[in-house]
Amino acid sequence: MNIIKQLFDQQFVIKYLEKRILHRYPEFTDIKKITIHPYKDLIWEETYHVVIEYKTTFTTKVGRTKNLPIICTAHSEEPRKNVYRALKFLWDNGFAKGNLTIPHPLFYSNRFRATFYRGVKGRNLYQFIKENNRKEIEKIVIQAARWFAKLHNLPITKAKNFNKANSRIKTVIPGVKYILASVKKDFPRYYPFFKQAYQIMLAEEKKFFASTEKRWLIHGDAHPENIIKMSDKKIAVIDFTDICLADYARDLGTFLQQLEFMVQRKIGDKNYIALIKKTFLENYLDDAKIDLDDDLEQRINNYFNWTALRTATFFLLKSKAEPDRAHGLLVRISQDMKLDVTI
Repeated sequence: MNIIKQLFDQQFVIKYLEKRILHRYPEFTDIKKITIHPYKDLIWEETYHVVIEYKTTFTTKVGRTKNLPIICTAHSEEPRKNVYRALKFLWDNGFAKGNLTIPHPLFYSNRFRATFYRGVKGRNLYQFIKENNRKEIEKIVIQAARWFAKLHNLPITKAKNFNKANSRIKTVIPGVKYILASVKKDFPRYYPFFKQAYQIMLAEEKKFFASTEKRWLIHGDAHPENIIKMSDKKIAVIDFTDICLADYARDLGTFLQQLEFMVQRKIGDKNYIALIKKTFLENYLDDAKIDLDDDLEQRINNYFNWTALRTATFFLLKSKAEPDRAHGLLVRISQDMKLDVTI
């Protein structure tokens, strides 16, 4: 039996979590019940990739109950220890204080190759985009800008590169070599485009990293579904699998592209898209106390197009490919980068 299936057994999980986390909560005596809610349950014969929420009901010393969300993220081939280490680093350095916060790291399990953390309660930004709730979108986008500025300004003297492969476009999983080979095999008409686009993107990134020794702690997967509104004044950002030391412009380009992509799909108002992107970037620059010069704008655009290319790649290489959805993104990238290849 695949070992990860134990984490879907209610009685096993109750005993396991009582052993691993109950001592952290002296106000509780036991775990009364757990409801298992998998967000991702990819389980094969021996390998797996799962993300599970345990809606956990604790019993207090005065006989009452309290519910807490405990999240498990586990991958048989990619140990999630880096997630735990990154969250713990941020937590220990006071990042969770105030209205811009993160999930509370609990422990890492070598047995399951899994990180367990206390989840955050709320709704993500994409849900408000789907509802066309512009008032909330604008408020959350401003808070998100401040959250990323807070992360990027965090001193990295004691920080490790929690996901070294993720620090460069070339090696972000599954890697440029794999992507080019797959596109050449399955969609040869797009191969010259992909090859030229990646050559330019890689050269732009290499040029910047050669110009400075500075690096910043970046989230690495900045998009609306990872921004959680917890209350009117408080947000959290989740999913730290890709956190690494890199160029902070990457978080900006990635978030701006994903924001545009999701708002375009669900709302479709070009003027509003321009407004909300401007709102995010201006608030980030103001909070980070930096100016938008030509160099930074070019780096943001480079990562914007790279993120669009990653999205198009997903549509092309997924098990049930959607080339029509990829094509529009590729046209947009080609126009922006002024490539001399035909789509």
